[in-house]
Amino acid sequence: MMIRVNNLTKRFGNFTAVDDVSFEIPQGEVFGFVGPNGAGKTTTMRIMATIDEPTSGDIFIDGYSVIDDPEQVRRIMGFMPDQYETYPNMTVWEFMDFYARAYGIRRRERLKRLNAIMEFTALDKLAEKEVNALSKGMRQRLCLGKTLIHDPKVIVMDEPAAGLDPRARIEFRELVDTLAGQGKTFLISSHILTELEEMVDGVAIIEQGQILKTGGIAGIRQELQSFTEIVAAFIGDPAPVERSLLEFPKVERVVVTDHTARFVFNGDAEERAALLKKLCADDRIKITEFTGKVQDLEEIFMKITDGKVQ
Repeated sequence: MMIRVNNLTKRFGNFTAVDDVSFEIPQGEVFGFVGPNGAGKTTTMRIMATIDEPTSGDIFIDGYSVIDDPEQVRRIMGFMPDQYETYPNMTVWEFMDFYARAYGIRRRERLKRLNAIMEFTALDKLAEKEVNALSKGMRQRLCLGKTLIHDPKVIVMDEPAAGLDPRARIEFRELVDTLAGQGKTFLISSHILTELEEMVDGVAIIEQGQILKTGGIAGIRQELQSFTEIVAAFIGDPAPVERSLLEFPKVERVVVTDHTARFVFNGDAEERAALLKKLCADDRIKITEFTGKVQDLEEIFMKITDGKVQ
């Protein structure tokens, strides 16, 4: 595993921010970290980035402990916080060069990396522009650029899309997809769950400092026995449609109007196909549309969490 969180606990006095948290992320996966404000996401990420120390437990990044080998962890991890500060009157190039020098990258290699990253993040045309004059989207690109400057294996992002307009979010997601395709491992915290679902291979859902669920979204759906809501449009008499649906196993909450049937289906894809076949085989039923919507990440999140804050 590229990231392994083992029984992580963090207390601030009598307050427990992270309570015995454990989860794993394989190499090359994009993993979502979701939960209400104050759930413990940022605290976990700060410990992962070796900024804070745990009260107990540990995190291993590519086998290195954040407690015992923090320098090794910093060499292979890039941390992108939700907010960052810059020095006044610093240009984009100077900002990037500052971080490259901080990582001890020598001049020839430094120039090569800076040029490559500036081009990748589309900041090359803004090299002489002052950082404080950048838009929110460009500032996020700049933060991503400085996070990539030492070519990390693992990238941890805390609310990277917060405040971005739709185009900037799409472009940012495309950058993440490209980096994931290169084998980099991501842990991304975000409140924009519909967008996060399009990016991630799995999620960890945390509330009040405790992990409630972790794993692939499809697996969590199955574990929760998540349903599919289906809408079937038809022409003709509604009575045989309603009767046929009520007779089929795993069909619930059937509501039939003159030309539409809505119902909840708890079966798998094979059973869903069998249901459609059954409906189409009845000469009295003429189906014109048959569409389903599975529970998305937002609905899963609402089902698992209680909305409690610490």
